[in-house]
Amino acid sequence: MTEAADRVFLNGEVHALTDPDETHEAVAVRDGRIVRLGRTYDVEFLAGVDTDVVDLEGRVLLPGFIDAHTHLATVGRTLVHADLSEADSPAEAVDRLAERAETVEEAARDADAPGAAETAGSTAGWVLGYGYDESAWADERYLTRADLDRVSTDRPVAAFREDMHVAGVNGVILDRFDDALAAAPDGTVPTDDAGDPTGVLVEAAIDPIYEAIEADPAGTRAAVEAGLKRCGELGITAFHDMVRNSHAPRIYRDLEAADELTARVRINYWSDHLDALREVGLATDAGSEFVAVGAIKSYTDGSFGGRTARLAEPYADDPEETGQWVVDPEELGELVAEATAAGYQFTAHAIGDKAIRAVLDAYETDAAGDREASRHRIEHVELADDAAIERLAEGGVVASVQPNFLKWAGDDGLYEARLGEERTARTNRYRDMLDAGVRLAFGSDGMPMGPLLGVHHAVNAPADGQRLSVTEALRAYTQGAAYAGFDEDRLGTIEVGTRADLVAVETSPWETPEAIRDIDVAMTVVDGEIVYDGR
Repeated sequence: MTEAADRVFLNGEVHALTDPDETHEAVAVRDGRIVRLGRTYDVEFLAGVDTDVVDLEGRVLLPGFIDAHTHLATVGRTLVHADLSEADSPAEAVDRLAERAETVEEAARDADAPGAAETAGSTAGWVLGYGYDESAWADERYLTRADLDRVSTDRPVAAFREDMHVAGVNGVILDRFDDALAAAPDGTVPTDDAGDPTGVLVEAAIDPIYEAIEADPAGTRAAVEAGLKRCGELGITAFHDMVRNSHAPRIYRDLEAADELTARVRINYWSDHLDALREVGLATDAGSEFVAVGAIKSYTDGSFGGRTARLAEPYADDPEETGQWVVDPEELGELVAEATAAGYQFTAHAIGDKAIRAVLDAYETDAAGDREASRHRIEHVELADDAAIERLAEGGVVASVQPNFLKWAGDDGLYEARLGEERTARTNRYRDMLDAGVRLAFGSDGMPMGPLLGVHHAVNAPADGQRLSVTEALRAYTQGAAYAGFDEDRLGTIEVGTRADLVAVETSPWETPEAIRDIDVAMTVVDGEIVYDGR
């Protein structure tokens, strides 16, 4: 007699997202794995006395989304601290920070007041905001000292642009970090006509601030738990976290040990963790079903928002500027060779065309070994030319990209301002990459998290070379991201034997491609367990 299932999902529209795509009505799960697909009539036979029967009532069931690039603790901090992502002007951003400042004041007066835990440790007393995007404002400028001094002249106040490559700080921070900022690389601490810092910091100048506000374990846990809750609401069942000098890896393992981790995490460690990982024997893919080591990560350049992405030709709105190296090509090549020799997957942030070429050069050295087997990645790949796309495909390099960035590709958007109209059409070339045979893995960079938002942008992209079909975009956010983490045999599709990581959505993205971003997540399932139910 066939053993009963733990849970069955019936009366749905189940898309396996295999190639070719299969559709079914029902799924049965046992011990966290898919054990049967088919018609509701057939799957119902596996429903025993103790089986949880879930009636999907016609909803669409998909493989769980995998966010191939995020910063979960930062996402959580956005939810805990001031969320500036919806601010439509500098004034509104300041207002949101002022509201947060009131909470910080309350926490300072009473250690037991709401918000005390969230401001614990090194961030106690700081007023922090995350996620502003000045390119969407009529007054298109960064937040400055003048803005943030309006929030407080007694407490440190910092507001981070959504790409985390630009920050605004108030006078308290400029005074407190005067020595560190004086030693920052040229061009990273802009000054006004009088030679005084404007309060805008870019790239390496922000590092002392990041170090100062890195939360203690309790604060990190609060941020991680907030981020995990958001994952459930968005249908994210696994994610690749980019980690540096954070308690997050410890928190993930603590949550797993307590059976409280509600999504799978693959940790991509910053390159300065390489020696420690090698010393304790944590290689790529080491770990458990829920927490595993991913790649060694580095930067090359900055961002378009900060005009620090490295370009072959100058910026359209600053003809004297071609961006910055955060890690120069020679150092990058050494890091790639060292990590690859030790058996690690490698991934590098590269946005501008010159930076993308530099990463490909590093990967194509003899020291890089078997490039296709190593599945080296490039994060972002925003401005890749034809030659770079061909090299990505030939080298088996995964393009770990963020389709939500296409929000900047419309008329009068950030890309057009920074790059001009012609180069804007050559950004985020997902159609061209896929047609060339490049492996696409979709993620969000937390800007914001939201797979359906990303799929919407990819399906409705303005240029032919950017646009994907609904199925292609969904696959990039499922099996493509799974491949980037060596997980394609267990995650990313709905097949007998794969883990039961699933997301049910209220309406079909194939039927409403122009409104995918508006589709609600009804249920999120991880390893067969319902971690979010929004029905």
